[in-house]
Amino acid sequence: HHQLALLAQKGVSHVILCVGYLGEIIEQYVGNGSHYHLNVAYAYDGDKLLGTGGAIRKIGSSLPESFFVLYGDSYLDIDFRQVETAYRTSGMKGLMTVFKNDDRWDASNVIFQNNELIKYSKKHKTREMNYIDYGLGILSKNVFNTFPNDMVFDLAAVYEQLSGEKQLFGYEVSERFYEIGSQKGLSDLSEKLSGNKK
Repeated sequence: HHQLALLAQKGVSHVILCVGYLGEIIEQYVGNGSHYHLNVAYAYDGDKLLGTGGAIRKIGSSLPESFFVLYGDSYLDIDFRQVETAYRTSGMKGLMTVFKNDDRWDASNVIFQNNELIKYSKKHKTREMNYIDYGLGILSKNVFNTFPNDMVFDLAAVYEQLSGEKQLFGYEVSERFYEIGSQKGLSDLSEKLSGNKK
């Protein structure tokens, strides 16, 4: 509820929810999104869970030439229009929002220096990595063409490939992310939404 309300507030109009196990409960709750002033569609993995990258690859034909990607368990209070402008200006195939994390909320996985994303990797971490993937990106649809349809893969593989090709633009943000995949993250977000925390 909070995620979709935030997206509508930020000017988003169309959302595709990639869902798997118990996804029908989400669809029953959200419906077509009209309650949020959104147009919401659903993409089900099916019998085989495809991973975050595979799920997007499966629905490729339904996507525009470029699109925002974010995780369902991260609340990101950010100006989407500024991020989109940065992506268009960069001329690159992908954009990753990054946050100076210093391993505070999760393990850092990005080298970001002089306003440039030098390296992103979840598998090969180094001491120079003090930024983290903030959880919001923009991708060109054609970057998924190198991955076979119905292949199981993580979205991190796409970002890592773009990073290696120097086609991943880094956009630094200052507002921390709130992930609800842990009790601490959920508690922090609850405090923020109740107005007790900046």
